[in-house]
Amino acid sequence: MVQGTTSDAGKSTVVAALCRLFKRAGVRVVPFKPQNMALNSAVTSDGGEIGRAQALQAVAAGVEPHTDMNPVLLKPSSDIGAQVIIHGKVRAEMNARDYHQYKTVAMGAVLESHQRLLAQYDTVVVEGAGSPAEINLRDRDIANMGFAEAVDCPVVLVADIDRGGVFAHIVGTLSCLSDSERNRIIGFVINRFRGDIKLLEPGLDWLEQQTGKPVLAVLPYLHGLYLDAEDAVQPVQSTKGAFKIVVPSLPRMSNHTDFDALRAHPDVDLQFIRQGEAIPAADLIIIPGSKNTRGDLAWLREYGWPAHIARHLRYGGKVIGICGGFQMLGREVTDAFGVEGAPGVSPALGLLEMATVLTQEKRLVQVHGTCAFAPDAAVTGYEIHMGVSEGAALAQPAFIIDGRAEGALSADGQVLGTYLHGLFDAPQACAALLAWAGLRSAYRVDTAALREASLDRIADAAQPLFDALMQR
Repeated sequence: MVQGTTSDAGKSTVVAALCRLFKRAGVRVVPFKPQNMALNSAVTSDGGEIGRAQALQAVAAGVEPHTDMNPVLLKPSSDIGAQVIIHGKVRAEMNARDYHQYKTVAMGAVLESHQRLLAQYDTVVVEGAGSPAEINLRDRDIANMGFAEAVDCPVVLVADIDRGGVFAHIVGTLSCLSDSERNRIIGFVINRFRGDIKLLEPGLDWLEQQTGKPVLAVLPYLHGLYLDAEDAVQPVQSTKGAFKIVVPSLPRMSNHTDFDALRAHPDVDLQFIRQGEAIPAADLIIIPGSKNTRGDLAWLREYGWPAHIARHLRYGGKVIGICGGFQMLGREVTDAFGVEGAPGVSPALGLLEMATVLTQEKRLVQVHGTCAFAPDAAVTGYEIHMGVSEGAALAQPAFIIDGRAEGALSADGQVLGTYLHGLFDAPQACAALLAWAGLRSAYRVDTAALREASLDRIADAAQPLFDALMQR
């Protein structure tokens, strides 16, 4: 099991690297994360939903993503509540206190999935969540040491030296653990190191003397990786190209990995605009998916986006709405059942003649089709949404999926809406969508090739860790 001293210490990347290295060694390997809290998710081949990081790790392992790889997924809908997904399906909407009580039930699902994976694979590489030093979450823990203790699993502890304080992070984490938990840690990984390793060696010697545990590996800081983010938007902006795209960084934005292909395009300058930041002029505005459509609509209004979008369209700009962003393009969004919060109706942006009713059943499906405005351009993607949209705007679809119309394209050709996530991942669809928006470029982004190359890079860098583990 790979645990971290902090969130974003690099657990997901280390697990992906180990999965790729086990695969290279001919070992049947599978990733596993007992509990994940993330708004970036993926649809599995068995029709469920798991964290995006586990889908990436499955690619590294050379296996199809499956709901057993992430049996408990929490998708925050507010600061104190989240949608609880068990074995790929929505179980309930819970506040933090209720979920804490529910963990004993969730642990049953975790152990059930883990046993199934053990029966099918030679090696299971487990990823923890956050940090095992969260004292307030130790009771009924299913994500870190609670799981490791339950299945008697050895633990590697990862710390991020790029943030500073790496030795304090490690020693402090150990001090928060019980004796049996400390004994379970077989060694440390110092992640994201850049500089002269000779200058680090005295610190490594001190750490090993203080803890009695080895530093298994020091992993380098790797620039330019193309890997699906688990949750948070990476702070680096794409500022290479002349074609400007802006995306409102919604408080409950989901699946921002939709934009990875655009960020990798050399002719595109894509910027996420955060709360209170000035909204720049752009060629294209994309409203992303949302875990709380009505709440994020209110956020757009508070920060002046409707007026900016109207001005953008008057000057000939284009707008795309994805999933929840698509729902926001219509006349109104109704949540009669309180799916995402208090029941009610919210006026939407009024850019497409349609209305959306949020439903209690979530649609989860992988899709293939073509762009309606460019029939030779193939598109692939997946749908993750709770809601049905109806109205005259749907008579002019954006895509043809498995023979059915999907999404909407406005009569003036300026506004496009779709429920498809991953719509930019297929090179042909990405080129067609950018051409529709006004970019003429011969460059094609091959996201699959970029991902594979990055997985090989992190695996090569993690070879010393793999060798150290194999010697134990």
